[in-house]
Amino acid sequence: MPASPQKVALVTGAARGIGLATAKKFLAEGWRVALLDIEGELQARAAAALNDPDNTLAIACDVSDAAAVGAATAAVMNRFGRLDALVNNAGVAVFAPVLETSNADWNRIMAVNLSGPFLCTKAAVPLMRELGGGAIVNITSISAVRASTLRSAYGTSKAGLAHLTKQLAVELASLNIRVNAVAPGPIDTAMAKEVHTREIRADYHDAIPLNRYGLEEELAEAIYFLCSGSASYITGQILAVDGGFDAAGIGLPTLRGERRNG
Repeated sequence: MPASPQKVALVTGAARGIGLATAKKFLAEGWRVALLDIEGELQARAAAALNDPDNTLAIACDVSDAAAVGAATAAVMNRFGRLDALVNNAGVAVFAPVLETSNADWNRIMAVNLSGPFLCTKAAVPLMRELGGGAIVNITSISAVRASTLRSAYGTSKAGLAHLTKQLAVELASLNIRVNAVAPGPIDTAMAKEVHTREIRADYHDAIPLNRYGLEEELAEAIYFLCSGSASYITGQILAVDGGFDAAGIGLPTLRGERRNG
């Protein structure tokens, strides 16, 4: 079908959390959005709750399956006729000591978190090229640059994605396709609420200069900015949205105590 003038974004892992918040942001800015997630029923319910059927398309897809990704991008073109932005948000995590990280878990994490964005990008680039350009945003993690326990697979997959972002930015610049990444720090997602104990949350607060978890909507704002015309000269960058977590060293709790007592 002929491309409409209304811009289109494809957001993976969009059934919940950061992906769904990002889809809402694009819709609020007047874009059409394809929401892709491996959990098809949950994705369909999320899309229905948006109550904007003319501007949304829900697709069940495993991003590590090249054939499924190809079918998904074909569905986007069939419905909307164009693709202007890709947000590679889909990801999985298994937190375990390295000796308890199974080969199957390692392979699955790499397949979804690293191969998935690679496959989605390969499928999206020809569509963006037809329009004369576009934008890709990969969702990495602060775990890509800051090591911690239990994340040998997850952190490594995200570090690989951060470097893939730079590789793609350099290569795709000639097609006027910008590629950047957002690296979330501790974000108040449903998963974080479920797995972070009160003690862990207190530790994070102690380590974050802004002294709080981020919100999904704050991630969505950064993602949208990098996809928008306002970021037209920005490519190959990793934007940490982390309340200063990566920038900080030791001593924050003591410093805060001195300020309170001073």
